Amino acid sequence: MTGSETSPTFRLAYVPGVTPAKWVRIWNERLPDVPLTLVQVPAADAPATLRDGAADAGILRLPVDRAFFSAIPLYTETTVVVVPKDHLLTAAEEVTVADLAEEVVFHPLDDVLGWEQPPGEPAFERPATTEDAVELVAAGVGVLVVPQSLARLYHRRDLTYRPVADAPQSGVALTWPEEATTDLVEDFIGIVRGRTVNSTRGRTRPQDGERSKDGQGQEKNARRKPATTRGGRTATGQKSGARNPKGTKSAKGGAKGAKGGGRQGGSRRRS
Repeated sequence: MTGSETSPTFRLAYVPGVTPAKWVRIWNERLPDVPLTLVQVPAADAPATLRDGAADAGILRLPVDRAFFSAIPLYTETTVVVVPKDHLLTAAEEVTVADLAEEVVFHPLDDVLGWEQPPGEPAFERPATTEDAVELVAAGVGVLVVPQSLARLYHRRDLTYRPVADAPQSGVALTWPEEATTDLVEDFIGIVRGRTVNSTRGRTRPQDGERSKDGQGQEKNARRKPATTRGGRTATGQKSGARNPKGTKSAKGGAKGAKGGGRQGGSRRRS
């Protein structure tokens, strides 16, 4: 692992549709002295942002170049078709790619689904961005197929969406350059994976004065069983394994040789 633990800040890139707020909140709770800076970038530019060192890690859309990047898949999004609220497709709870065959389907230049062959009828011109395509859908010119998070990001009151059962899906992953796996990157990996502050895989160490469960157990055993010396005597001077001397109570509660000894086998009370 490379890098320094004294890095003044941690820069996290993220693409449209991704919401890193939960992880940022946990970071601020655990590492209040290390500011986390969010860097929003277009999906197409995100890998270059990490390659150029403009961010330490990023929440990107798959696929990424695994020869250069390490990636931890986080989730896979549902794909939906965005349509006007009065569109015929809204009559169904879910549609298929075949249902879009006669629709004009926009395929923006920043598309993240990676279609081999986009469905439906092609538009006269490809919109520059997904946001531009949403505006065209609102104008009643066609429909748009996107990950659900982008449909929510560019939501309009006059539009709605339906899941597309057999469309390609977009996976999201925590990504960083493999050669730049710093301590702060490891810290963020732990947060994303749900590790606790005291996780054995984290960088935190037990505080001074803390003892492990095994250590506590050994201490109890030491109190329970006196240590013996080479001569077979305990720390109190009694020979280990020796019989009780006369006049002392035996293990069965009797007093061998003592006057007025109590009955053997009787009930005993702890003093």
